[in-house]
Amino acid sequence: MTAEIAIMNKTAVALAADSAVTIEQEKGQKIFNTVNKLFALSKYHPVGIMIYGSANFMDVPWESIIKIYRAKLGKQSFPTLKEYSDSFISFLSKNIILFPETEQKKYFFRAIAGYFIDIKREIDEQVKEKISCDKKITETSVNEIVEQTIRKHYEVWNKAAKLNNISADYDKTLIENYSELIIKAKDEIFQQLPISEKTVEDLQIICASIFSKDRFARNSSGLVIAGFGEEETFPALVSFTIEAKVNNALKYKKEKDAAINVDSSAWIIPFAQSEMVATFIEGVDPGYNKIISDYLSEYFEKYPDFIVDSIENVDATKKQEFSKKLKEIGLAILSDFNKKLQEYRQASHISPITSAVSFLPKDELAAMAESLVNLTSFKRKISLDAETVGGPIDVAVISKGDGFIWIKRKHYFKPELNTGFFANYFRKNREEQENEKA
Repeated sequence: MTAEIAIMNKTAVALAADSAVTIEQEKGQKIFNTVNKLFALSKYHPVGIMIYGSANFMDVPWESIIKIYRAKLGKQSFPTLKEYSDSFISFLSKNIILFPETEQKKYFFRAIAGYFIDIKREIDEQVKEKISCDKKITETSVNEIVEQTIRKHYEVWNKAAKLNNISADYDKTLIENYSELIIKAKDEIFQQLPISEKTVEDLQIICASIFSKDRFARNSSGLVIAGFGEEETFPALVSFTIEAKVNNALKYKKEKDAAINVDSSAWIIPFAQSEMVATFIEGVDPGYNKIISDYLSEYFEKYPDFIVDSIENVDATKKQEFSKKLKEIGLAILSDFNKKLQEYRQASHISPITSAVSFLPKDELAAMAESLVNLTSFKRKISLDAETVGGPIDVAVISKGDGFIWIKRKHYFKPELNTGFFANYFRKNREEQENEKA
């Protein structure tokens, strides 16, 4: 995991990201604190990009993808920040060199095989439970367990909404193009388990839904693109969740869309592990707030029944009416309670902070962004949880006039020992400028 933040006002946007990445292994987790998550999306224009979640996309490091896109983009600019994000998404969607059909098929097979393993594990547990209770199990019972378990997963995916960017015939074409891989995964994972033709159809629909529905895997990536379009006076931000590219379609969705304008003079937007930032801004831990709300909701739902049941000499119909009325009153009280709490948080915590942020100069924006990421890192460090946030914090400020400016940046090499790297970097810039003049 990671901790990242974007803080915007009318002057600039500050981006900060930690350096930790968690690698899942069979024997546990391995955490590295040297990963780059913050980059300039353009060398010439005020736009930056941060990544969180998985450090790779389709087995290609995000750092490589971003720098290939940046080289391709060159000096091209767009009127709005949204068009920069659309351009980057289009680059991912249409690139067949980085993500050829062979790699898409490999990813598809790994993904569905992993999902089939989870289903198989559920089936095995139910079979063991049945044997433990009845001391035996029949073939009919096994068939029922297999079909019911797979059907349960089918129903979950069937209820999920389809992503807006996925075409109407995508599921059908994916099943047609990848049917051999689906059957191969079924045979390898379920082996001798009895699976009817109808259940195979359910498995095929599940496989297509994995890449077309609005449910994302744990190994998905998050992208945050922020800065200024050519025609924008104030900064804007767009974030996405991206999982994979399969059957030549990119599975992604837009998560957040924020912009500074006349009505909104400041934004503080955390990404990934955001609970400490939310606690700082709202004055209460989100988990604590949810426990209170959930408990009171359950209390107002059950308590009227206890009251009504204790009333004697009242028929059942009137008891139901009385209980319904009490529950309506309880829900109204709870709604008002939550509203008052939100108003207090807004007036006492959120508004004063956002009001101060709207006036912060660029250096203070950067300091605040770094401090909030540090807060999450510190909490992880002193708790018994894995330190999934840590390492050096990279900080950049993007403004209309100055462009993308690094405030803090780690290098995997010592700059003083690699003067040739910087000499080549600036030489290329000078040559490009001279070519333009010529």
